[in-house]
Amino acid sequence: MKNKSHLFLKMILALKAEAERLLADALRKTYGDGVLATLKGEERTLNERALERILEIDIESEHADISSSVAFSLARILRRNPAEIASEIVENIELSENSLFSSVEAVGPYINFHASERFLAETLREILREGSNFGCLNRKGKVIIEHTSANPDGPLHIGHLRNAVVGDALARILRHAGYDVETQYYVNDMGKQVAILVFGLKNFKLDEKKKVDHAIADVYIAANKILERSSEKMREVEELMRKYEANDGETVRKYKEAVEKCLAGIKETLQKLNIHHDRFVWESEFVRSGAVAEVIHAFERSGRLKESEGAFMLELEGVEKPLVLQRSDGTSLYSTRDIAYHRWKSSHCDIFIDVLGKDHELVAKQLAKALEILGVKPPEVVIFEFVSLPEGSLSTRAGRFISADELIELIMRQAYEEVAKRRKDLSEERKREIAEKVGIGALKYDLVKVSPEKHIIFNMEDALNIEKKGSPFIQYAHARASSILRMAKRRGIDVSCDDLSFKFEEPAEVALVKKLAMLPAVVERACDERKPHIVAKFARELAEAFNQFYRDCAVIHAPPPLREARLCLVACVKQVLSISLNLLGIEAPEEM
Repeated sequence: MKNKSHLFLKMILALKAEAERLLADALRKTYGDGVLATLKGEERTLNERALERILEIDIESEHADISSSVAFSLARILRRNPAEIASEIVENIELSENSLFSSVEAVGPYINFHASERFLAETLREILREGSNFGCLNRKGKVIIEHTSANPDGPLHIGHLRNAVVGDALARILRHAGYDVETQYYVNDMGKQVAILVFGLKNFKLDEKKKVDHAIADVYIAANKILERSSEKMREVEELMRKYEANDGETVRKYKEAVEKCLAGIKETLQKLNIHHDRFVWESEFVRSGAVAEVIHAFERSGRLKESEGAFMLELEGVEKPLVLQRSDGTSLYSTRDIAYHRWKSSHCDIFIDVLGKDHELVAKQLAKALEILGVKPPEVVIFEFVSLPEGSLSTRAGRFISADELIELIMRQAYEEVAKRRKDLSEERKREIAEKVGIGALKYDLVKVSPEKHIIFNMEDALNIEKKGSPFIQYAHARASSILRMAKRRGIDVSCDDLSFKFEEPAEVALVKKLAMLPAVVERACDERKPHIVAKFARELAEAFNQFYRDCAVIHAPPPLREARLCLVACVKQVLSISLNLLGIEAPEEM
């Protein structure tokens, strides 16, 4: 039994592996080992995407369950028509009696594989056997993901939210793949912004009626207005920065109090979104521990460090302007402390990933070059584009922004109105519970549904509109599956799925099983490409496939044993939708 479980682990990945084996065997038989060796030699030029293989396998083909375009690559080597090559390869593909494929055909230059009934049955067996672990990849290694890391000078805004949502989803996906993942929030407690905040708290009182991070923002904005008019006051801020780095007791106390107040508000906002950080790493730790001084000494030994009027600068290859690491007064800069932080991270994990806004792209490149000089592997960087609202730009300094809290409140209110309009039968408590799941889900899904490097204009009405096929659309599919299973139980219908000796024949149900089988490959691709939107797209497509099945195929009213078979399929849909939503940090409601 154990061997059988291993054999069918990750069905779509097993399907892909069998296609690769069949193709490789057929290529050797048709053209000899030399052709495969030539393809491997050209792999870098032939393949651009992270998951493309030398056999050019596509698991998302519209015309087959798996398709290969390897004939195109061979045509360049053999100088022959790719369609002829595809036909020759197919002639030498032999399917065994136990194959996961029912047929293989050449369609023009493409080689198309079609899954067998055995594949469909084993897919459902695997989903039921694995449960919430379906799609796990058994990856090994420690991963540190740093995300959000907003300055502690006010509340989060929607730009911070995209960072948090993308980072959290990526962490969930990598955990599901098997990695030991730790999420970190890097607390910038040594920048000028925090010094301005400490100065502000000396001169202004916090509004205790407001959420603490919002009251902090008021103080920060008021302090900036004073500093814009007074160079003398600005010198006071600079003195605060020097005292903090020198570990002056009273100054450290004031900084810690100010930062922790703001972080408490930020954590409360993230809690509403079910986003948690495993560790908050304070920037100042690397000054206090001597790690920053070690970085300076290491650069001195490298011969790249230059002194100019008492300041130390690092010359980076390909960067015209030197990177300043230490001011003439002996204080360090953010860049120095960031290098020390990443040097520390590199020694505590196998993979480390930074989720950063587009405005940090240059800083990330400078960091990578500096770390290379120290012989430290640079982090992987996931860059996300900005998010805009119809209201315009966001700026903490000028006080023109819509906070994440305000946005969450607005979308929750709108979600409640939609739920109340449709579900007058529910209690007030139940309406608000569903509205929270729908509203938060809509916000998070719209921030993660497109590739991180693409700009987003967030539209609340579109996010909540079930016809737009966002999170509410996917959540509704999960709720519908749950409702069908509840109805079956009330009617005393067996939903144990003990008997899996059935055969699906309707196109909609066959397509649905094949879509379910894709989850492990989707997790693999999202994990390897560091792009959570791949999971978001899959979840939407699965909900669409389930809706088509629901329209075309009777479930409760189908004759036995087809009824029980379809109920088993519905149970698998519910499980995979639940997993997919959880990978995005979105709740899967039992009813809507």
